[in-house]
Amino acid sequence: MSDDISQSIPQRSIGEEIAENRRIYEVTDELHRRCQLYEAQLRDGKECVSRFEVEQRVAEQYAKENGIWIPIHEVFDLGIPGPSGNENDTYVSNDIVYKVNNLLNSGSILKLLDKITWHNILFYDTFYSIYGFTGFDGRSVMPILKQSLVKNATPATSIEIDTYMAAIGFTKLDEGRYANKNYEVWDLVPRNVLKDSSGDIFIIDAEIRLLK
Repeated sequence: MSDDISQSIPQRSIGEEIAENRRIYEVTDELHRRCQLYEAQLRDGKECVSRFEVEQRVAEQYAKENGIWIPIHEVFDLGIPGPSGNENDTYVSNDIVYKVNNLLNSGSILKLLDKITWHNILFYDTFYSIYGFTGFDGRSVMPILKQSLVKNATPATSIEIDTYMAAIGFTKLDEGRYANKNYEVWDLVPRNVLKDSSGDIFIIDAEIRLLK
């Protein structure tokens, strides 16, 4: 992400984060349930399909049934195209950033949903919402995430990132990588961490895993 994409987000209420995570849990649970049913049908029919393909088919069906399927040719209507990264193509509209996630980092819709849930718990002032899904019918499916635009911000320095993560209880493991007793967070480099004009730090993108 560049500093043009996410810049100073107003402080959010924890209630908003809880409500959005509840919705993400509901979507995740329903996709899990449908994947299990689909895989059972495949076993009965002796058809061999990967878990990734099952997720794709189930997510497409779910999105279309719930009115959150965005045809691929309508993605550009989301907003003005922003910088593309390894994982996301971004589109900006007013105070919202839409991220079309290609699953390159997560390799799974369900793993991505887990990650954004953890992001919302740790960094609720930059929390994600699920906007919908897009892709090519019967082939690839990509989640569309929504995040508030941060205004008037610049990339944080490595020292500022270290200081911020220490202040919220994380120990530095390596450059851009931190952990507490529950989570490991990495890829916290200046393009993913911003500082606003008041000096507040905002984590706008991160890789996260739950420590067992």
